[in-house]
Amino acid sequence: MAETRVKTTAQNSDFLYGLKQGVPIMLGYIPVGFTFGLLVAAGGLSPWLALLTSLTNYTSTGQFAGMRLLLAGAGYLEIMLTTLVINLRYLLMSLSLTQKVDPNLTFGKRIICGFGITDETFTVAAVAPDRLQFPYLIGLMLGPFIAWSTGTALGGAASAALPQQLSSAMGIALYALFIALIIPPARKSKEVLSVILISVSLNIILQYIPIFSFISAGFRIIIATIAAAGIGAWLWPDKQQQQLE
Repeated sequence: MAETRVKTTAQNSDFLYGLKQGVPIMLGYIPVGFTFGLLVAAGGLSPWLALLTSLTNYTSTGQFAGMRLLLAGAGYLEIMLTTLVINLRYLLMSLSLTQKVDPNLTFGKRIICGFGITDETFTVAAVAPDRLQFPYLIGLMLGPFIAWSTGTALGGAASAALPQQLSSAMGIALYALFIALIIPPARKSKEVLSVILISVSLNIILQYIPIFSFISAGFRIIIATIAAAGIGAWLWPDKQQQQLE
C-alpha cells in the first residue's frame, strides 16, 4: 500500500513538472491557434471545422499550409502530399525520443505521446536529463494541446465580430508564422540559410517560368522542399555522421 502511494505521488510530481515546463509553450500557442481559427473562418468555412482540424491534426505549420491549399481549391492529392512533406519531421522527432522514453512504456501510451509531439515539446523533452516517463510527457504535451485548440476556437468565434477587411488581412499572419519559424535557425547556420534560399529560388522558378505553368501551387511546394532538402544533404552532409564513418 505504501509503495503504491509513493509511486502515485511520484507520477503526480512528474505530471505537474511536465505541465509547468509546458506553460511557455502554451502562451505561444494561443495567439497562433487564434490566427488559424480566424483564417479558416475568414475563408468561409465553419469555425467548428477549424477546431476539429486542430483537435485531430495538431500540426501547426501543416495545418496552415493544408488549409491554405484547401481554401485555394487544391486537390486532395496536393493537400495530402504537401502536409506529408511538411510533417515528416515529426517522424524523425518521434524516433529520436524513443531513445529516451521509459522502455516499459506500452504501445498505446507511445501512440498518445507521438500525437502530442510538436517542435517545441520535442525540444523540451529532448534536453531532459532523465528517462522520459509517461506522466511527465502527458503533462508537457497536454497544456500546449489545450492552448492550441482553445486559441483556434477563440479565433473562429471572434471572426464573426471582426470586420471583413480585418479578417481577410489576417492572412498575412500565415507568412509571418513561416518567417518566425525559419529566421532563428537561418541566423545561426549558413547551411540552413542556403537551403532556404535554394527552396525559395526553386519555387520562384517553378512559378514564373512558363514551361512549368502546369504545376499547381501545392506541387511546387512539394518539389521545392524535397529538392532543396536533397541538395542541402548532398552539399552539407551531417558532420557527426561523417566522424562516425
